[in-house]
Amino acid sequence: MSKIVLTSEGFAGRVYELSVEKTTVGRVEDNAFQIAEPSVSSHHAEIILKGNDVVIKDLNSTNGTFINGEKITEAVLKFGQTLKFGSVEMHLEGKDGAGAPPAGAKGAPAAAGASAAKKPDTSGQTRVIQRGGIKLNELQEGNQAPKFQTTAFSKKSNKTTIIFISVAVVLVLAIVIFLAIAYSSAGTPQQ
Repeated sequence: MSKIVLTSEGFAGRVYELSVEKTTVGRVEDNAFQIAEPSVSSHHAEIILKGNDVVIKDLNSTNGTFINGEKITEAVLKFGQTLKFGSVEMHLEGKDGAGAPPAGAKGAPAAAGASAAKKPDTSGQTRVIQRGGIKLNELQEGNQAPKFQTTAFSKKSNKTTIIFISVAVVLVLAIVIFLAIAYSSAGTPQQ
């Protein structure tokens, strides 16, 4: 039986056994193979067993599905090839470990006792995608408020607000006086 072995930081060593014909992969819980990582779409891909082949089918994911760095929509995954959903890397192995990348290869787990520089685990942190705005270096350089461009629009006049409030007060007073007169005339009997 084949298995998918995750190699990305924060997921390294996690294994998913391929035991059914079709496995859905994605970020949300209704997938058979859930990868709770922001770069993985909610319903990212399907892993389909066709005879001895393992077919990977992208489900129009946002960040794409890649085999050995090449973006795919549907392709056969071979033992030892690197599969990537979003930014999460993994590879296909046989039940006896066949197809595992050699130790020290990109994406391969480090050999026991090997000293490797570890990156900090950022899997639980929020990732911010810049879409314009202020850049970090601009904030660090000046520690000043950003300078905004002026537009052709002018500031709303307070005169308009004062006139509106004055008219509203006069109308309310007129209604109150009208109701007072109507109430007092209704209370006095006519002869």
